[in-house]
Amino acid sequence: MDKQFDLVIRKGTVVLEEGLKQLDIGILGGKIAALGENLLYSEHTPVYEAEHLHVLPGMVDAHVHFNEPALGHWEGFVTGSAALAAGGCTTYIDMPLNGVPPTVRLSALERKLEAAEGQSLIDYALWGGLVPGNIENLQELAEAGVIGFKAFMSCPGGEGEDIFAEVDDHTLFKGMQEIARLGLVLALHAESEEIVSKRAAKAQEEGRRGALDFVDTRPIAAELEAVNRALYYAEQTGCKLHFVHISSAEGVKAITEAKAKGLDVTVETCPHYLALTNEDLVQLGPVAKCAPPLRTAGDQDRLWAELLAGRLDILASDHSPCPTSMKQGDFFEAWGGISGAQSSMELMLDEGHLRRNVPLPELSRMLSLEPAKRFGLYPRKGVIAVGADADFALVDMNMSYTLQTNDLFYRHKHSPYVGRTFGCRVMATFNRGSRVYELGEGVVSHAGGTWLRPAVNGGGEAGG
Repeated sequence: MDKQFDLVIRKGTVVLEEGLKQLDIGILGGKIAALGENLLYSEHTPVYEAEHLHVLPGMVDAHVHFNEPALGHWEGFVTGSAALAAGGCTTYIDMPLNGVPPTVRLSALERKLEAAEGQSLIDYALWGGLVPGNIENLQELAEAGVIGFKAFMSCPGGEGEDIFAEVDDHTLFKGMQEIARLGLVLALHAESEEIVSKRAAKAQEEGRRGALDFVDTRPIAAELEAVNRALYYAEQTGCKLHFVHISSAEGVKAITEAKAKGLDVTVETCPHYLALTNEDLVQLGPVAKCAPPLRTAGDQDRLWAELLAGRLDILASDHSPCPTSMKQGDFFEAWGGISGAQSSMELMLDEGHLRRNVPLPELSRMLSLEPAKRFGLYPRKGVIAVGADADFALVDMNMSYTLQTNDLFYRHKHSPYVGRTFGCRVMATFNRGSRVYELGEGVVSHAGGTWLRPAVNGGGEAGG
């Protein structure tokens, strides 16, 4: 007897945890209802032909900055989620610091949710923030449904009285104690403020304001010192840690050693550290400025060695957009963030699989599975399996193209990857069974993204 489906994606090369297999995917009610060769279905069932495409789990981007409320003119939920969908992402976790007010108390979370309601093309979760003076607010944020908490060990910048300030050691330690009690994860930007601020001040006093001068102010030593300090506090408090955008093999190795000692810690890096170097920063200018900064080619090779050895947990974009005018001029004054979310999956498939033969299930683990597991969204998200959400990126692994400005869906169409040739391309993206993006058509669905809250049992609850 024919099974009833809302849609069948037919004969794609499906990327499963255990390997690749050509399968039909039957979708019902936004979920994966069946996986099999030559599924039986009604002649009236819509079919999407995917015979020459790879079907990957939609990326779960655990690190994006959509600047609402109040700074949506930098990037908001509409344009940001469209760019992610065009890049094969179906779930993202929005950081707490660039909206006004930042998400460090319940009232600010409510304003963020109001800004997101009905605007996001794909599903999303939200980070809360840990800053000096808000430890008593963490419980209410946790109960409301934040995915975890983010803190900076160096100054994130910003102006005004309601900025997202870096944590002092007392706040970091006490915050870890509270977050451990709440059972959530603390995500850390790990750079020593004392090191980077003094080096930056000295460079500017001496009139050194170029690309490599900026890089020199934020050495790997600053990253490693902060990582080791945070790991010591985690050992004392039992707090689960996630290190964002680690830029060095030295940082990865320190975290790997902590895992071996039994600490509950994960490590993330970003595509830009694996695809760009400090020499690209010199050539491209502030459009490629980020913190930590791009490293040398040798540093990048050593970071790739850590990835190839299986010691990285998560790949995330750290999409940090701004108006193009803020990415020009002086390297110390320009905004320190890269617009790259639309290219994350294609970059990693190109650099990782096509160039370095990293198996697709391993890349999918870092792009989708591990972030879903770490932040309470698995098994709903991050995997192609019966019962999971029907979230897919359909990729032509043989389609080469050169990224142009008019390909970008960002509000401000700049990216360090413009002009770069990729050996693959996202052809279509499905979110909970709905086709939200198609190459050549663009956004093809309404803004049906759902707010996700972490499930204690790992199921991933939806809320509004």
